[in-house]
Amino acid sequence: MIPGANRLPLSFYEAFDTRTLARELLGCELVHDSPDGITTGIIVETEAYLQDDPACHAYQKRTPRTEPMYGPAGTIYVYLIYGMYQCVNVVSNKTGHGEAVLIRALQPTRGIGLMEMRRELSRKKAMGALTKSISLKELCRGPGKLVQAMGIDRSVHNGKSLADSSLYITPRLPENLFEIEISKRIGITQGTDFLYRYSIKNNPFVSK
Repeated sequence: MIPGANRLPLSFYEAFDTRTLARELLGCELVHDSPDGITTGIIVETEAYLQDDPACHAYQKRTPRTEPMYGPAGTIYVYLIYGMYQCVNVVSNKTGHGEAVLIRALQPTRGIGLMEMRRELSRKKAMGALTKSISLKELCRGPGKLVQAMGIDRSVHNGKSLADSSLYITPRLPENLFEIEISKRIGITQGTDFLYRYSIKNNPFVSK
């Protein structure tokens, strides 16, 4: 099988507005086919960021940092927060619109040993020492954690397309049925009242 042969086509990302795409990505699987090995995780939590949303990076401004957000739907947008954590987003809506869906949490499925090693190395680099092992539930429970575990790198993936990158998304399995919970976004200071956070209800891998 050709690597990534079952990846979602760009037409999938183009078919939905940003909030709908945030829901449709739940249950799909994020895949990174890296030189170190393949790691995958089911998307269990997302957040939508719209052009008229004060929490959106593209709100009332267009900068070199946010330029990938203005690309076609299915473009990868990776940004750095707090000078040390990276977050991965799927660009949505029409080209030039400046909207995206943040992937907040994954349920690890393949390459778990590689994920653990990456997280441990990242934590050791940040803290200088390890205090305890990382549980399976905590591997990808949060946007910064999942980027570390999946080996996603802003210098490699930012601005690339999910259609032909080593990072891509595969369809939700038909038997993967669940209820979607909609709530306020977390970890932001603006636009806090918008119900733009979507998660698989009662899934233990959803971030706190």
